[in-house]
Amino acid sequence: MTDTPIQLMLSDVDGTLVDSDKRLTPATVDAVRRLREAGVVFAVTSGRPPRGMSMLVEPLGLTTPLSGFNGGMIVDPTMHPIEELSLPGDLVGPIIESLRASSMSVWAFQGSRWLVPALDAPHVAKEVRAVQYDPEVVPDLDGLVADAASGSASVTKLVGVSDDHDAVQCAEAELRDRFGDRVAASRSQTYYLDVTNPDANKGSVARYLATQLGIPTEAVATIGDMPNDVLMFAQSGLSIAMGNAAPDVQRTARRVTSTNDEDGFARAVDEFVLPTLPQHPG
Repeated sequence: MTDTPIQLMLSDVDGTLVDSDKRLTPATVDAVRRLREAGVVFAVTSGRPPRGMSMLVEPLGLTTPLSGFNGGMIVDPTMHPIEELSLPGDLVGPIIESLRASSMSVWAFQGSRWLVPALDAPHVAKEVRAVQYDPEVVPDLDGLVADAASGSASVTKLVGVSDDHDAVQCAEAELRDRFGDRVAASRSQTYYLDVTNPDANKGSVARYLATQLGIPTEAVATIGDMPNDVLMFAQSGLSIAMGNAAPDVQRTARRVTSTNDEDGFARAVDEFVLPTLPQHPG
């Protein structure tokens, strides 16, 4: 346990804050309320577009910036943009080619605009239920690639989608080898490979929020379940992995809670975060 009282808790969304049906449970909502009453600032970050987190604002009473696209776009709780980072335009085409070479379906995001090859493409219907808005069907991304290369359009995030989880993992390594530090590539789900600007990662989100709020990183708690959460673990004094996280993700965290279907988030608040506070009875 960290010896420093936690002042900020930063949470992933899918697989962490919501259950497998993409719902906030009463225990989670109550845990966020208790954090707020204890003086702990609460914030969220996700691979989702910011618009896909808007349904969290009211039930959780969010007042902090929401960091979508793993930090590629930061908005205030009214969805007003604060900061946006785009992929290098000349890499959009090569990245799409690389993802398709791994037999992956490709999605593209331009801010809240979500482009998919078909409505029946893998995981589109599931994602619609999660983010609660519909994509645009663009079977051919050639126009987007040309516009990005010319600088007349920007792309916030590309996503490779496949149910071959080994292929997703291999594609992640291949993208890092091919493009180096010009992109950030990480899995936000076992079937999603997110590709963003290299400065758009959850580690950067943790540092950004800590700086904006004047909170030292050792007073930050982070909680998540996927490889794209590991970078924010490294930027916090207290890192917590979900019980549904893969073993390699759990090994990078200081603490492990129960699964997202067992109110693991609420348990982490009670067992790991609130006890760091001087006024806590534990």
